[in-house]
Amino acid sequence: MGPSTDVTRPRNLDWKRAAALLYGDWGTSKAYVIGLAIVAAGFAAMPVIAAVCVLTAIVGYNYSIICRNFPDGGGVYSAARQQSRILASVGALLLIANFLVTAALSGWAAMSYFGVPEKWLPIATMSAIVLLGAVNWFGPKHSGSMAIAMAIPTVVTVILLIIISAPYLTTEFLRWPGEALADPEFLKQHPKAVHGAMGQTWVWFTGAILALSGVEAVASMTGVMHADPGAPGEKAKVGRTAGRALFIVAIEVVIATILLGWAILSMANTPETQASFEEHKDYMLRFLGEHYGTKLGGPILGHSIGVLTGIVFGVLLLSAVNTAINAVIGVFYMLGQDGEMPRPLSRLNANGVPIIPLLLATFIPVVILTFTQDLEGLAELYEISVVGAIAVNLGACVGNMKLDMRWFERVAMGATFIVLLGAELTIAYVKPHALYFAVIVIGVGLGLRAYSHKRTGLKTLTISKEIADLIDPEAVARLRPRLMEGRKILVAARGLTPVLRFALDEARLRGASLCVLYIKELAVFLGAAHYGAARKNRWQDDPQAAPIMSLVLNLGEEIGVCVQPVYAESTDPAGTIVDVAATLGADIVMLGSSHRAAMARLLKGNVIERVASNLPENIELVIHS
Repeated sequence: MGPSTDVTRPRNLDWKRAAALLYGDWGTSKAYVIGLAIVAAGFAAMPVIAAVCVLTAIVGYNYSIICRNFPDGGGVYSAARQQSRILASVGALLLIANFLVTAALSGWAAMSYFGVPEKWLPIATMSAIVLLGAVNWFGPKHSGSMAIAMAIPTVVTVILLIIISAPYLTTEFLRWPGEALADPEFLKQHPKAVHGAMGQTWVWFTGAILALSGVEAVASMTGVMHADPGAPGEKAKVGRTAGRALFIVAIEVVIATILLGWAILSMANTPETQASFEEHKDYMLRFLGEHYGTKLGGPILGHSIGVLTGIVFGVLLLSAVNTAINAVIGVFYMLGQDGEMPRPLSRLNANGVPIIPLLLATFIPVVILTFTQDLEGLAELYEISVVGAIAVNLGACVGNMKLDMRWFERVAMGATFIVLLGAELTIAYVKPHALYFAVIVIGVGLGLRAYSHKRTGLKTLTISKEIADLIDPEAVARLRPRLMEGRKILVAARGLTPVLRFALDEARLRGASLCVLYIKELAVFLGAAHYGAARKNRWQDDPQAAPIMSLVLNLGEEIGVCVQPVYAESTDPAGTIVDVAATLGADIVMLGSSHRAAMARLLKGNVIERVASNLPENIELVIHS
C-alpha cells in the first residue's frame, strides 16, 4: 500500500459569488426580523432594531477574523474541534437545529409573502418543503452565478422600498422603550411586557437577534474561496475574499434593516396602524410597499409594488429553504464521515445524495410546523439555535491561543461572545419552548454520537500531553516521506480502463512517477468544515476505489513504477482534476475519452473539454481513446 495524498477542493469562488451566496441566507433576515421587533415593541422598536444592527456589524467583523484564521473552513464544527470534539459536536447540533428551523421559518415567511391565506399557510409551507426535498433527491445545484441572479432583484427591490418611503421618514412617532413602558395604554396593548425598562428592552433585543442568522454560512465557504494573492497552495489565505463578501452584505443588512424599520415606524401612531402591524407581521415589507406605494401613486401602484415585493422576497425565502435543506444534509454527512454520527448517514443514493440526511432535512421541518404554526413560535426556536451556534464558534476561537489574532481582536471577540452568551441564557429563561427544543436536539444528537462511537469501537482515553504530542496528526504528517523528485504523470481513473495501462507504460518508459486520481463524485454540498477536519477520507475505505488502487499499486511495483494514489470527493470533477494537477506539480495529465449519452453530457458537462480549457499551459494534456 502506498501513502495517500490529501487534496483540497478547487478554490473557484470569488468574493462576488461568495457575497451573493451569503446574502441569500443573511439578507433574508430583514423579511421577518423587522415585523417581529415592531410587533413586540411597537413604536419603541427603533432602538432595539438599531442595537441589533450594531451587533450584526460587530459579529460580521468577528467572522472576518475567523475566516482569516480558517482558510479551509471556519464553521462552528471546525473552529470548536480544535478545542474539543464534544464541543464541536454540540456546535454542529445547534447548527443543524438552526438549519432545520430555517427551513420551516423561511418556508412560512415565503408563503406569507406570496399571499397564501392564513388557514392554508401550514399545509402550503409543508408542501413546499417536501417538494424541495423531493427535488434534492436528484442532487442540488449550487451556483454562485445563480445566487447573484437572485440577489440582484432583491437588492433592487430593497432600494425601491427605501426610495418610495424616504419622503415620509419622520421621528415624530418614535418612542424610547422606557417612555413606552411607562404608558398604561402601551402595556395594555403589549401584555407580555412585564419586565422593567432595561430588562424588557434586553428581552426585546434578544427577540430580534435573528438578524444574525446566516452569518455562519460565510465561514463554511472559505475552503472554496479564491486564495489571496501571494498565498497559494497549502498556505492559502482567504481573508481578503471573505472580508469583501462580509463587508458588502453586512452594509446592506445593517443599512436596509434600519431604514426599512424606520419607514414602517414613520406611519401614524394610531390604533388602526398598530392593528395593521399585527395583521401583516409575517410579511411586513410587502405591507410597507403597499402602504407607501399607495401614498405615492394610488392603490394600483401600491398593489403592484406589494405584489412585486411579495414575489421577490418569497422566491428568495424559498431559496433559503433549499439552502437550509442542503446545509442539513452536508452537516449530517460530515458528521457521519467523521465518525461523530452513525455511518449509515453517509450512504448515498444513485445521484450522490445522502439518503437518511435528506429524509431528516425534509421531514423534521414538517414535524416542527406540525407543533408550531406561527412566525413568533418558529422565531423562538430559531433564536436559541442560531445564537448558540455563533456563540460556540466565537467562544472556541477566543480560547484558542494558536489563532493569529491581535489583542484588540481577541478582546472584541470575547466581548461579543459574552453578549451572545447572555442572549442565549435569556432566550432559554424566557422562552421555555425554545429551551426544550434545543435540549431535545442536543440530547438526541449526543445519544447518536455515543452509539456511533460504541459501534465503531472508539473509546475516550486520558493521556499526558507528552504522549499526545507524539501521536499528533500534524507531527506524523511532518515525518511522512515525500515522493521522489522528477517528472510526474497524473491519470484520472474511474475504473480499470485502457488509459490506466497506457499511463503505466508511459511512466515506465519516461522514468516518471504516476499519480492515480480517483474522484468520488458527490451531488451534495459539503461545508468546507468537512475538509478542514482532522479525519481524512481514504481510498481504502471506498469499495469502488480500493480494488482499482490496489491493482495499480501492485502493477506499478512489478514494473518498477512509483505509483501514488490520490483520492478526492468532489461535486466538480473537472475542477478537482485541474486543482490536483497544479497542486501536485504534474507535468502530464492523462484522461480517457468517454462515450456518454447526449443527455448525460448535456446535464453534467464534458469533463475533458473543461479540463482542457482550464489546465495551466505548462501541463501537457494527453487524451487516450
